[in-house]
Amino acid sequence: MKKIYIFLIFVAAGLGMTACSDFLEIRPVGAVDETALLNKDGIDKTIAGLYSSLLPTEYFEQPVTNYAYGDVMGGSANKGSAFSDQPAFTNLEQYAFTTDNPYFLQKWRSVYNGVFRSNVLISMATKIQDQLAALPGEQKDFYTETIAQAHFFRAFWHFEAVKLFGAAVPYIGTEEYNSSVNPQVSNVDESGNYIYIWDKIEADFQYSYDNLPATWTTQFGQVNKWAAAAFLAKVKMYHSSPYNGTNATVNKWAEVKSLLETIIANGVDSKGVKYQLAETYQDLYMAGKSDWTGESIFDVQLAISGTQTNTNAINGSPHIAMSGALGNNGWGFYQPSYDMANSYIVDDAGLPLIDKSYQSKPTLTKVITGNNSPETDLTVYTDPRIDISMGRFNTPYLDYSVPVSIDGWVRELSNGGPYLNKKNMPNKADKGSTSVVTSAGSTAKNYHLIRYADLLLWYAEALIETGNSTGAYPILNQIRTRAANAYVKAADPATMEETTSSYVLDDKVNNKKLENAAANYRIGLYPESQFTSKEKALEALRFERKIEMALEGHRWYDLVRWGIAREELINFLNYEQKYLGKYAASTYESKWVTMPIPNNEIITMQGLLVQNENWK
Repeated sequence: MKKIYIFLIFVAAGLGMTACSDFLEIRPVGAVDETALLNKDGIDKTIAGLYSSLLPTEYFEQPVTNYAYGDVMGGSANKGSAFSDQPAFTNLEQYAFTTDNPYFLQKWRSVYNGVFRSNVLISMATKIQDQLAALPGEQKDFYTETIAQAHFFRAFWHFEAVKLFGAAVPYIGTEEYNSSVNPQVSNVDESGNYIYIWDKIEADFQYSYDNLPATWTTQFGQVNKWAAAAFLAKVKMYHSSPYNGTNATVNKWAEVKSLLETIIANGVDSKGVKYQLAETYQDLYMAGKSDWTGESIFDVQLAISGTQTNTNAINGSPHIAMSGALGNNGWGFYQPSYDMANSYIVDDAGLPLIDKSYQSKPTLTKVITGNNSPETDLTVYTDPRIDISMGRFNTPYLDYSVPVSIDGWVRELSNGGPYLNKKNMPNKADKGSTSVVTSAGSTAKNYHLIRYADLLLWYAEALIETGNSTGAYPILNQIRTRAANAYVKAADPATMEETTSSYVLDDKVNNKKLENAAANYRIGLYPESQFTSKEKALEALRFERKIEMALEGHRWYDLVRWGIAREELINFLNYEQKYLGKYAASTYESKWVTMPIPNNEIITMQGLLVQNENWK
């Protein structure tokens, strides 16, 4: 009987591996020309293949950004584009997904592609261990640091599977990979009990933390020990959260807190820069400024060069860019939601409306029936991060123009709403030479998978969960203090040069008002009274994560690990359908804290792979 696999066929060549047609089969290493790669140069190329797995190879593939899941399913964004475009994506945003949704299959493939690459590297390096161990590394020998990178990526990709599909997924380690040409790995034991893989992921990250260098001499984009430590803390945090509801939650918050304290005290990026917040929130999303501020813990490295298209458009080539406004016909997907936009409305003290009273206020941008020009009320005071995180009509969009008419900016207003994807879009000036082949979404801005503000928010959460709610108070205010350091300035639509305006940044952090803003902004600090109880502290922490980490692929994952997904997403649906009728019949079930394992994988595995508890 034919043995079954959960991998892609890959041929080791070039900078790694290239996929063939059958997702469920793997060639034995001996079936490819491995000999030429069993040397230092071949190992370097195979290492590069690990990092290339972070980039999309298809238009709608999101191997690591997860915007369809984290942002669209999390209520931070609408699918955008036209309602009829990508119906499987529409099913995700309307919570009408089924076990055969191709997006889930694509994510599954990305995961086990990455796992396979990791195990190939371990296998190859082990075969020439003595040769590689004789070579110097950064802080240990080359072999050890190579294996540590492979362990990191093996843990990273398995964790990506756990976050979406639950912790009962096949773990393919060295033993499983080497056990047979066709490894068959089940997610249940002989008694039919689920096998949860938390401990194996933690062990891989721990190995990386113990053996990776703190800095790199030249390959600065490679993962270092402190990034591995941050991912280890994140896994322990997820394991400690309600999250799945079907696997045993283990309270590791004290471990999370201790590990994060070590990272905060000692962590540096791969260039040796001490972890710190970037000077301004705006710097994080500007090519040339975003990459080495000290805030990047682990980034996907991007550059505009050569004939790249998908590989410098982190969410897939042109589809996330506006339909013409960026110069070469984007498709208009990934539009921030009304709820996300109005979440930036602040009170007189410059604080967010944590009680969701923003939902009873007029929406910031009005869409007038029969009018081709949405109107933004620029007089309403908002957190200044709004116009850095998203595009609004009547405010400058990077260095392109000030959107007034939907033409070229919004493909279907009644489907996606009036807000624009912005954080990871390129500036016009970034595009460089016209001889370089790019798409509307091509950017030289690195994509932040974990940044220091993210880690600080985890630490604040760990303090709250270990009984020190007041300890979170200065951490959240540290992040808000940084948010006061920059705002979008008014610009002349014809030249995009700064100009005068009547709008201000009301900076209550530093007790000053700054002029010529693109809209009215205001920001202040939380009072200590907000942190006198665990419940109130968590309310502030969760809302601060919503606006600080907005449109970075985290929201749905946060909601499910906090155990509040149904409550928050029903609230989102009730609000968003006031403006977008497509949500009128949508609902969200409490068991949808994991997504279904792709059904065709279960069929192909002939009983070895069992659907997760929430989708049986």
